[in-house]
Parts: sequence; structure tokens; C-alpha cells
Amino acid sequence: MSNSTKKAIIYDFTKEELGQMVQPPFRAKQIYNWVYHKHVDTFHEMANLPKSLRAELEERFELHPLRTVSRQESRDGSVKYLFALPDGHTVEAVLLLMKEAQYHEDGTLKHHRRYTVCISSQVGCKVGCAFCLTAKGGFVRNLSAGEIVAQVLEIYKNRGIPSNHRVNLVYMGMGEPLDNLDNVAKAVRIFADMDGMSISPNRQTISTSGLSAKIERLGKMDLGVNLAISLHAVDDALRERLMPINKAYNIASIMEAVRNFPVNQRKKVLFEYLVIKDVNDDLDSARKLVKLLNGIKAKVNLIYFNPYPGTEFRRPEPEAMRRFQEYLLGKGILCTIRESKGLDISAACGQLREQQLQASEGASR
Repeated sequence: MSNSTKKAIIYDFTKEELGQMVQPPFRAKQIYNWVYHKHVDTFHEMANLPKSLRAELEERFELHPLRTVSRQESRDGSVKYLFALPDGHTVEAVLLLMKEAQYHEDGTLKHHRRYTVCISSQVGCKVGCAFCLTAKGGFVRNLSAGEIVAQVLEIYKNRGIPSNHRVNLVYMGMGEPLDNLDNVAKAVRIFADMDGMSISPNRQTISTSGLSAKIERLGKMDLGVNLAISLHAVDDALRERLMPINKAYNIASIMEAVRNFPVNQRKKVLFEYLVIKDVNDDLDSARKLVKLLNGIKAKVNLIYFNPYPGTEFRRPEPEAMRRFQEYLLGKGILCTIRESKGLDISAACGQLREQQLQASEGASR
């Protein structure tokens, strides 16, 4: 292991923690400004810090915990990244272009481009969903808060996104965020710091496969984040087939935890429903879903299954998606169909990492 990998990752620390590590403490705010607003590449660029402090920071902290292994750009503006961590493991993150910039008639900017960044919380995943490529490689380890934060910062730098440009964050990449709750919660706070990236918690959505006890713990943390539930099935038998974790956290326990979760009055709990052809795309499933969501401030997001090599599952027909959506809308449930992005690149989560692992194995033979 090189000396640099033994250094602490500077993104691992809140501003308050950093203030306890450098003297005088007000320097922490200045460091945050250089790191998160000016996107410097070296500590020596932090011109308003004493040279002695810059040298100390260089000796103690790592400023580049991630290395971009590969990047794929879609025709729709989506960009998928494969990042290497200091220990050589890799994780994926995706920049999703949601809306192009808008301009006034005189040519002045009305709205910036609107982005959503999908980030990973673990290397691999323990949950083992049958439809998920990430699960095929098993679980390796949790990401630190700094490794989570660094994904977004690297994307900002790569795309030239200004520090004052607000994005939405979704913890929907590799891993189960609630299996790494402490580090994810810390990342939420670091992202939200007004002297840092200033990404409000109400722009951050944590997605979970349904770890009921940890949903309750997340609620008690009162972070102000949005909650998304990866439901994907409306009865325990099918959900256990698709998501073995349902044996430990069945649908009833998930719904109870959701009902107790503090939801902003202007927000709804998002239920993600991955639609798989001839598995869960029928109207009977839609009817059962309506019953499950009774009494919950819910929004349903229907997601097309994106096939990958070797999977047994198939992409649903657009007409089946529309029928499912129309039934829910007719029952008063807000329901959207997620626009598929990145179909011309390795769209399925974990696919870019899997390609890289296979290439490495092939080269070693």
C-alpha cells in the first residue's frame, strides 16, 4: 500500500470535525471553500492558508481518493462513471441530465441544466436481488462517507458543473444504503453543509430494499431526506423470489416502518417498482399495490427492467407499463414511468463494473 492510501480522506470529515483537527478552527471553513467551491486539485493551491498548514494538510490528507477507470456517455446526455478506490475496488456513479438549460427571449439564462446524480454506497451488495447485476459479484465492503462524497465531486469537476449549481442526489447506485447507514448519514450532512456543496437534504433521496428496522432508525435521525422503497412486488412469495431479503423484512414490516417515517408535508414516499415482463406487469399486481399503499402519502415510479447479458428477465412492453400506470392514476395514486436513460451504454447498475472485472480476469489468464 502506498503512503497516499494511508492518509485520511479529507472528504470523510464534517466541517466541525475538521475544525478540531486544524488550528485555528476557522481554517476549516476556508478549506471547505477550496475543496467544495473552488474544486482545487492540490492543497498548495489554497492560497489563503499558511504554507505550514498547507504542508500539514498534504502530509495528513488525501485529496484524490477516486480515479476514473472508464466513462461512458449516452446520446441522451447521461454519463456513467466507473471509479477506482484506493484499495483497487471499483464503484459506479451516473450523471443523469433531466432537463436542458432554458433561456429568456433575450438570450439570458433562465434555468441551468438540471441534473440528478446517482451514487453508490457500497462495493457490491449483500441483498442479492435476482434481477440486479451488482449482486452477482457479492458484497466487498462499505464505502466511507468521503468515498461517497468524492463521487459527486469528481463528476462536478469532470463536467465543469459550478459549485452553486444545485443537483438532486439519489443513493440508488451499488449497494444497500441502509446497510451502511452511519456513513451515508454522514455523507448527507457533508453534502448539505452551506459552506460545502450545499445540497439540501430535501434534494437527497435514500433508496432501500426495505430494511424495516433501519428505516425506523433513519427516521429517528431526522435528516430531512426523502425515502424511496424498492418494492418491485406486491406479495411476499414473489418478492422473496426477486429479493431474498424479504424473508427477513416482509412487506407488512416495510409498510409499518414507512407509515412511521417522518415525511415533509410537501413530499411523498417514493415506491420504486421495477417492471419485469410476465412477472409483475399485470393489472392484478396493480390492484394489490393500490391496497398496499392505502393511507400512505405515496408516489409510484414504474421502472423498465434493463436487460443485461445472462439475465432470465425481460423488458416489459410499453403498453403494459401504460396500463399499470393508468390503473394507479385512476385510483388517485401519483404514478410516473421513469424515462429510460443510457440505453446505448452500460445502463444496468453494475454492468460497467462487471465488464471491467471480466476484462481483468481475461487479461490475467
